[in-house]
Amino acid sequence: MKILVTGGHLAPAVALIEELRENRKDISVVFVGRKYALDSEKTISLEFKEIERLGIPFIPLTAGRLTRILTLRSIRNFLRIPIGFFNAFFIVSNQRPDAIFSFGGFLALPVAFWGYLFRVPVYSHEQTINPGLSNKIISIFSKKVFVAFPEVKKYFDPGKTLVSGNPVRKAVFQIESKPFRVKKDRPVIYITGGSLGSHSINEHIKKIIRELLADFIVIHQVGDTKEYHDYEDLVKIKNDLPEEMSSRYFVKKHFYMNEIGYIYSLTDLCVGRAGANTFFELLAKRIPAIFIPLPWSAGREQQKHAEIYVKAGLGEIFHQVEASDKLLRQIKNMAVNLNEFKKNFDNIEPIYRENAAKYMVDTIIR
Repeated sequence: MKILVTGGHLAPAVALIEELRENRKDISVVFVGRKYALDSEKTISLEFKEIERLGIPFIPLTAGRLTRILTLRSIRNFLRIPIGFFNAFFIVSNQRPDAIFSFGGFLALPVAFWGYLFRVPVYSHEQTINPGLSNKIISIFSKKVFVAFPEVKKYFDPGKTLVSGNPVRKAVFQIESKPFRVKKDRPVIYITGGSLGSHSINEHIKKIIRELLADFIVIHQVGDTKEYHDYEDLVKIKNDLPEEMSSRYFVKKHFYMNEIGYIYSLTDLCVGRAGANTFFELLAKRIPAIFIPLPWSAGREQQKHAEIYVKAGLGEIFHQVEASDKLLRQIKNMAVNLNEFKKNFDNIEPIYRENAAKYMVDTIIR
C-alpha cells in the first residue's frame, strides 16, 4: 500500500509517517511538498531537509494561492495556481497512491483535488482552531476530516469529521542529538519564531538579550530568512558579549527533529509564536509559555491558540507591537512563578489527546 502525504504542516505529518513506519511495515510513503522555504529565495525548506533525513521520497511541488493583500508577490502567487494543478495532475497520475493524506494549505489543495478525481481516498487534518480556505475546500474531497480542536468540527461535514487531536512527533520526547552542551545552572528560556524564524521576535530579543543573560540561559532559534540577516546580527551580538554571558547564549537557525527533544528537555519557559505545532508540543512537554501571536495569521488563529493556553493557566500573551521592556518584565515575572504555571498542566486533558497519530492511522487502514 502506498500513501502520499502532503501539506504545509510538517510536524504532524512527520508524526503520522513515524506511526506508519513503526507499525505498518507493508506501507510505503511518498511526500509532496515545498523544496524552498520562500518563493523569493532559494533557501532549502526545513520540510525538504527533514523528509530527506527520514529517507522518504520527496516530490517538490510549486503551487499558488490567493492572498488578502494585492501586491506584486500576490499576483505571482495567483498565477502559480494553474501551474500547481497542472503539476499535481502528473504527480498523482504517476504515483497512483492508494490513499492521500493532506496536512492542509494551498500546496495540498491541487493534490487532494486530483486524488478525488482519480478516486483515491483523501484524508485531511486541520491542526489549527480556525481553518483556512484551502482546508475547507480540501474537506469537500476528503473521506474523513481529522481536527485537533473539538471547536473546529462546526466548520466541516459532521458526518465525516473526527476529533483526533494533533499528532506530536516522537522526537519531542527523546534526546537523540545534542547540538551543543548546556551547563544548566539557572533557568533556560527557549525563544522560537517557528521554522522560518520571526524577524519581529528577533528584534525584541536584540534589545533585551543582555538583561536576559544576567539571569537566564537563552536558547534562540532564529530562522534563516536572508532578507533580514537576523542570524548574522545575533551571532555578532553573541560574539561581542562578555565571555561569561556569551557562554549562556545559544543561537541557531533551526533545530532538526533529532535535536528538538534535547532543547525541550532543558526548557523551563518558551517564548515564541503560537502556531499549532508549538502549542501542542509545549502541552505534551508541560512547558509554560509566553506566546507572541502572529498578528496576520488566518482568522487570528494564533491569538486564539494563545488565549486557550492563558485560560488554562499555562502562560501569558505578549503582542509584538508592545515595548521590548514589557517582554523582559513578563519573562522575569513568569520565571519567578513557574511552579504555579506547571501545576496547571494537571488539568489539560480536555485540550490534549495522546496517540493522535495512532488513532488517525487506525482510521485510515480500517
